[in-house]
Amino acid sequence: MLMQQLLNGVVVGSVYGLFALGFQLVFGVNHIMNMAHGTVFMWGAFAGLYAVMLFDVPCPVAVLIGALGGGIVSVVLDWVAFRPLRKRGAPEFSSIVSSIGASLILLSLAQQLTATRVMRFPFDVFPIVVFNFFGLRIQLLQLVIVGIVVLMVVGLLYYLYRTSFGRQIRSVAFSESTSRLLGINPFAINFQVFFISGALAGIAGVLIGIVFNSVHFMMGEPLLLRAFVVIILGGLGSIAGALIAGLLIGIIQTLTVAYLSAGLADAIVFSALFLVLLIRPTGLFGGAAAVARVTRR
Repeated sequence: MLMQQLLNGVVVGSVYGLFALGFQLVFGVNHIMNMAHGTVFMWGAFAGLYAVMLFDVPCPVAVLIGALGGGIVSVVLDWVAFRPLRKRGAPEFSSIVSSIGASLILLSLAQQLTATRVMRFPFDVFPIVVFNFFGLRIQLLQLVIVGIVVLMVVGLLYYLYRTSFGRQIRSVAFSESTSRLLGINPFAINFQVFFISGALAGIAGVLIGIVFNSVHFMMGEPLLLRAFVVIILGGLGSIAGALIAGLLIGIIQTLTVAYLSAGLADAIVFSALFLVLLIRPTGLFGGAAAVARVTRR
């Protein structure tokens, strides 16, 4: 029973980590908290769901459409809510307020389109295959989800550290003014950053929608709070930290629901965060240099 719950926690936690990676990417490059990231997650999930319902596409295509939908919504969000403020040199707090307003608009639109219904993926969207391993029931879907998350993380690391575009992104994250002097266009970089962030959120949305067989207009809001916990617990600027922290949060939440009470899940998660910060204020994998880069400006 314990091992089964740990497995479930790893699966859910890996998706939490993927969702938080997109949130942290925008935060690391633009130094703003995108409060509409949960809404992007929700729209990505609906994009994948409607692709399955209307066109009967297979699950891999639904995931790709969810990524595309999330990426497009995220880019439009940047153009509408963030880019005008960057051009005027508005304070970072203005971007937070702007993203909250944009999130409310997108939530209201989704509420009207879905009539607040809870929608579900067809049961045959993914084959039900179960492996028994020493009494542990492992679903093929669980293996695929963990595999997708690992693939996305490895791909993101390669893009950021092994390509010229990735080096430009890290340059803008370190100093936008210096990057301009080097001939880097921050607006082009922000397009990439927001699209990647939204794509990761969209993939996470489709995966969560399939795992829990539930897609609704408020599904992304609870995850936004957990994303804060993940990036703080994992450490600012640490991709590996975000993934590992997401796994920890998923395991803690799953074990709490299974053995204690669902109502205590968030309380225990935040208690764990509090204890970690008492011992290591920069998070599990964060360093003082990363914190300084974020708090600078």
